[in-house]
Amino acid sequence: MRKIIWNTFKNSPSILSVALLMAGSAIAAEAPLRNLGSDEGSVNQNLAQDTIEISQVVGSRTTPMYDPSLVPVRVSNLANGQYMGQVTSVTQLSDVQPTDWAFQALQSLVERYGCIAGYPDGTYKGNRAMTRFEFAAGLNACLDRITELIAGATADLSTREDLSVLQRLQEEFAAELAALQGRVDSLESRTSELEANQFSTTTKLNGEVLFWLSDTWGERPAGRDIPRSDDDKTQATLGYRVRLNFDTSFTGKDRLRTRLQANNVPDYSGQDLTNTLMARLSTDSSSNNDVSMSKLAYRFPLLDGKGKIEVAAKGYGLDDFMGTIAPFESTGAGSISRFGRFNPTFYRAPSDAGFKFAYAFNDVIKLTVGYAASDPAKPEEGQGLFNGGYSAFSQFKIEPSDRIAFQIGYGHSFHSKGDVNLTGSTGSFKGKDPFAGVRASADNLNFEVQWLITDGFKIGGWFGSSFARREDGSNNDDVTILNGALTLAFPDLIKEGSLGGIIVGIPPIITDNGNNSMEDDDTSLHVEVFYRFQMNDKIAITPGFFVITNPNHDDNNDTLWVGTIRTQFRF
Repeated sequence: MRKIIWNTFKNSPSILSVALLMAGSAIAAEAPLRNLGSDEGSVNQNLAQDTIEISQVVGSRTTPMYDPSLVPVRVSNLANGQYMGQVTSVTQLSDVQPTDWAFQALQSLVERYGCIAGYPDGTYKGNRAMTRFEFAAGLNACLDRITELIAGATADLSTREDLSVLQRLQEEFAAELAALQGRVDSLESRTSELEANQFSTTTKLNGEVLFWLSDTWGERPAGRDIPRSDDDKTQATLGYRVRLNFDTSFTGKDRLRTRLQANNVPDYSGQDLTNTLMARLSTDSSSNNDVSMSKLAYRFPLLDGKGKIEVAAKGYGLDDFMGTIAPFESTGAGSISRFGRFNPTFYRAPSDAGFKFAYAFNDVIKLTVGYAASDPAKPEEGQGLFNGGYSAFSQFKIEPSDRIAFQIGYGHSFHSKGDVNLTGSTGSFKGKDPFAGVRASADNLNFEVQWLITDGFKIGGWFGSSFARREDGSNNDDVTILNGALTLAFPDLIKEGSLGGIIVGIPPIITDNGNNSMEDDDTSLHVEVFYRFQMNDKIAITPGFFVITNPNHDDNNDTLWVGTIRTQFRF
């Protein structure tokens, strides 16, 4: 008798599918699931990668044709080996409601075939996925039950009408079943190929390549005892930058980032070039083409995900630790200038390695605090983690809605002798080091706002102030340095994913020195326009230019122009 039934199933996919729905119950008795609920290879984890959903259109509604998670399964209780006995009514299953789409099917399997059992807690768990072992055990149990029904010649045996329905279903869904089998075979093949060729089970590789065409126009301005020149000292250049990020996760919620980088984008601030820090691009370097580790940091959550700790060993600026809401902070997809990315006196304070703690009080307010050092690996006197240049920082982010956000930050920084840079290499040379190499400290403030007025227009900007002083015991007056910018962003301009940007700002300028001996004489204005055209998900082209009036905050210098075409490749 069993051989007859098995041959019927083998030659009728639709009958096999119905048998699958009847396979509810004797799994506990046949083969207890040792891995269910254990830490070693849970059923849900295995099935999550293999579940396939196929839908059929019925009228104007789409309903699932097959969903493995709805197959009824009897599961043993691992603690004591007990399971809920055979139910005689579907109402005994507490989590099955008459409104469930499979209610009638479950009711029929319970009352007509007696082929359903539940969990020890009286639930059915109809949305739980099942394994191939559960399928085999359930099918075998259902075959045994049908054999009993036939042998006993019971009145509840499947009727001719049932077989007619099964035959009609087989004919109607023959193509879909064949397509399903093909998709399953294809997925198994692709999964095997991925497993054989995967880079790593814990590490993801992503990268970015920039091609950067650039040039400057205008006379070389005077500054740092270099006279003004009537000639344009620069030539058109084609530079590049390559980044490879290796992001490793050990728990699924943490991240270890290792970045390799090679950079050959020119620094236009040289004395023989533009002789001003205001002409620097958003990323530049020396032309040695060396590959180096430019970032190394690890972060992980705590306090139920509301908190986050990040520890960096190399290459982290304060913008990496705290984050900025400025829309053009990305060097590959945002501003083309160094100044246009964010507030330089705050986010470019001394930093290379350190740690931060961030805590989200709610969906609106987030606090970040931390400490960073500029040369933590140097053991010489006046260097190291605590005796060299450092920054202690804090920042509140306030985001009352998804259209408006504020950030308020305070940082205290210390600059070692001979390594003073109060402006992040963006203002005048006088503002960068007003104390001629003497060690200095500064209190830095930052205020940012961004407002998405419409889906295609965002307005915002920042204001920063820095109050610096000498740290050699001198009574010289303190120095006040200010900077600010207005930003206009046009997301999805012309094409989705593209971005238009306008930046108008004043690079860091010394506004107060008490006796006026070190104040900047005039005021420079930075005006920048760019458009990032997103060709596809992987390639973007950004033409743009920025103009600097009165370079080095000196109106004796003529206006300087910088033009670029940046091409970004991501993978």
